[in-house]
Amino acid sequence: MENKIEQFITEAEIVPVILSGGSGSRLWPLSRSSFPKQYLNLDENNKYSLLQNTYLRLKGIKNLRNPIIISNAEQRFIVAEQMREIQVAPKSILLEPTGKNTAPAIALATLKALEKGEDPVLLILSSDHKIADEENFKKVLEKGIEFASKGELVTFGIIPYSPKTCYGYIESFDELSINNSSSKIKKFIEKPNLELALNFIKDRHYLWNSGIFMFKASVVLKELEKFEPKLTKTCKDSLKNGVFDLDFFRVNEENFRSCPNIPFDIAVMEKTNIGRVIKFDAGWDDIGSWQSIWNNSNKDKNGNTLKGKIINQNSKNCYLRSEGRLIAAIDLNDLIVIETQDAILISDKNSTQRVKDLVAELNKRNIPEGKEGNKTFRPWGSFTNIENDQTWQVKKLEVKPFSSISLQKHEYRSEHWVVVRGTAKVQLNEKTKYLKSNQSIYIPVGAKHRLTNPSKEPLILIEIQSGEYIGEDDIIRFEDNYGR
Repeated sequence: MENKIEQFITEAEIVPVILSGGSGSRLWPLSRSSFPKQYLNLDENNKYSLLQNTYLRLKGIKNLRNPIIISNAEQRFIVAEQMREIQVAPKSILLEPTGKNTAPAIALATLKALEKGEDPVLLILSSDHKIADEENFKKVLEKGIEFASKGELVTFGIIPYSPKTCYGYIESFDELSINNSSSKIKKFIEKPNLELALNFIKDRHYLWNSGIFMFKASVVLKELEKFEPKLTKTCKDSLKNGVFDLDFFRVNEENFRSCPNIPFDIAVMEKTNIGRVIKFDAGWDDIGSWQSIWNNSNKDKNGNTLKGKIINQNSKNCYLRSEGRLIAAIDLNDLIVIETQDAILISDKNSTQRVKDLVAELNKRNIPEGKEGNKTFRPWGSFTNIENDQTWQVKKLEVKPFSSISLQKHEYRSEHWVVVRGTAKVQLNEKTKYLKSNQSIYIPVGAKHRLTNPSKEPLILIEIQSGEYIGEDDIIRFEDNYGR
């Protein structure tokens, strides 16, 4: 029997399921709902985003397959582009019409993984975690594969080094030690108060809840059907009535609307009798605040992390980050200062968990900076707002190699394009023209037009809009490569 289990472990396909639909509001203003933290490069030691690193750190695991990624429609082209950059073709990119927490997301991925009669081991990962010791992490995952292959629902617990009240905890039946790295799960504890957290870190039965899970798809589906039958049926209907959209699969909005909003911990892990926790210590952090960014950053002799254009005199234990403008700091202590083109955050380092509440207040007041930055991403590239008034606007457009905007026209505005780098192919009504650096073209109101980058180099141009209305919805599309 043992040999059969070992053979299954060797042959089991491992499918990562990456949950990538979050808004990342606690890292505002760098992270916005239009481009949240999982797509940012926040690790000074490598060039990849948190999402990209989530998959790349798994390389070397035997029988690793391409991932299933759960995202939302607004971020779909960012996900696809970031996977393309690391030469990974996802098994599926599932688009949730609205966020419904982790249980529905995991149910959708499980059902998708089982569609073709396969029964892989699923590895559930958040897209925004940092893990410093990747080799140790992979060794711990190998232990998880062993237990998951035997039919257990595995979660991974972090050895706590401080009494964190912002994390949930897992209590194990057995004491976890050097000689015993796993146990059946006794219970989950929601974010405790400080007194409880102080007790937990002294007791080897308690671990931080990482939110990382591993199990066979068929096993977790049975548990979902047992404990959350409505959720499971709703997810089945949502997939059955969903539609393919280019490289994405859109979950049916009408069906999914009635899906319970519940975390996987509460939906399944707190109720099942086949749950197991495996401890690990691999430099894990959920990158949940600017303080955690500072904790994970290289610092100078005074405890400061300085990014961008910074002049600093006698400041200590600060994180100062400039995305463009100069920050001049004198005698600052324990502060976070984040500068972007349209917003500045100044916070006590120990208060950065409250940034999420600040963003909620911005959104409540309909202040656009709460959700949108100056840079907006499109499937063909991006545009950055430089300056605007009621009847005119200046933007910088960046078009990826061999990409095109849609064939379109505007009813209320004209545009003037000036190429500053690269080559532009411009279709204007029935004519086509090629422009190089320092050349320009005028697009009148009502003219059909299309901009293409025909080369392997990025195309950058300045767009000047003028008209009685300059909103982004003044677009009539005739053809579009991206199905919009």
